[in-house]
Amino acid sequence: MIPFAIRNLKLYFRDRTAVFFSLLAVFIIIGLYVLFLGETIVADMSEIKGARFLMDSWIMAGLLAVTSVTTTMGAASVVVDDKSKGIAKDFHCSPLKRTAIVGGYLISTMVVGVIMSIVALALAELYILANGGELLPFLTMLKVLGLVLLSVMASGSIVFFIISFFKTQNAFAVASTIIGTLIGFLTGIYVPISVLPSPVQAVIKVFPISHAAALFRQVFMEVPLTQSFMGAPLEVVTEFKINLGVLFQFGDYTMGAFGSILILMLTVLLFFVLGVWRMLFRS
Repeated sequence: MIPFAIRNLKLYFRDRTAVFFSLLAVFIIIGLYVLFLGETIVADMSEIKGARFLMDSWIMAGLLAVTSVTTTMGAASVVVDDKSKGIAKDFHCSPLKRTAIVGGYLISTMVVGVIMSIVALALAELYILANGGELLPFLTMLKVLGLVLLSVMASGSIVFFIISFFKTQNAFAVASTIIGTLIGFLTGIYVPISVLPSPVQAVIKVFPISHAAALFRQVFMEVPLTQSFMGAPLEVVTEFKINLGVLFQFGDYTMGAFGSILILMLTVLLFFVLGVWRMLFRS
C-alpha cells in the first residue's frame, strides 16, 4: 500500500502542470482579493479598527478550505489517468490486493492535500504579515494544522467518491473546472455571506467544506477580532461573525466549532465508506 502511494505521489509531483493547477484557485482568490475585493470590503469597514488585518485573516482562512478541495482533486487525477490508460486493469491482474490499491490512492490524495495546504498556509501568513498583520501564535498554528488535516480528510473523501464515477480524463477535466469555479462560492469566501440571497446562504451552510472554512475563520480571526471589537458588546461581535460566515445560524440556533467539527467528521465517515465501496466493488 505504502509503495503504491509513493508511486502516486511521484506521478503527481512530476507533473508540474497538475501541481500548478491544483494551486490555481489559490492564486485566483488572492489575485481577486488584492486587485478588487480587498479594498472594496475594507472601505466599507472604515469605522472598524484594524479592518485590513481582520479581513485579510477572513479571506485567507477561506482560502485554506478551498485549497483542501482543489489539491485533493488534482492528486486524484492519478486515479482517473490509470483508468483511462488501462493501467488500473493491469494492477487488478497483479498480485497487489485491491484494498492496497484503493488505500494507496487514498493515502497519496490525502498527503498531497496536506502538503499543498501547508504551502497555502505559508503563503497566507506571508500575505497577512506583508499587509501589516500578525503571524499566528504557535499554539494557534497547531490548531490550524489540525484543522488542515480534518479539512483535507473531508475534502479528500468527497473528491474520492466523486472521481470513482469518472473513467476518462476529459470528463474529469470538466468536473475539475466546474468544481474549481464553484468552490469559492460554495464556501462563501468572495463576499460576506449576509449579502447573498437566502437560498444561496442555505446552500453554503449545508455544504460540508463551508464548515471547514468557518473553523479556519474562528482560529485565524481570533486575534484581529479581539483587537477590532475591544469593549464591544458580545451581541455585536456575534452578529458580525454570523454575517461573515465565522459562525452559521440555523433559525435561532447558532452553530459553534463543535457542530462544524462534527459535520466534517460525519462527512469523512460517509464519503470515505462510499468512496471505498465504489472503488472496490463498482469501478
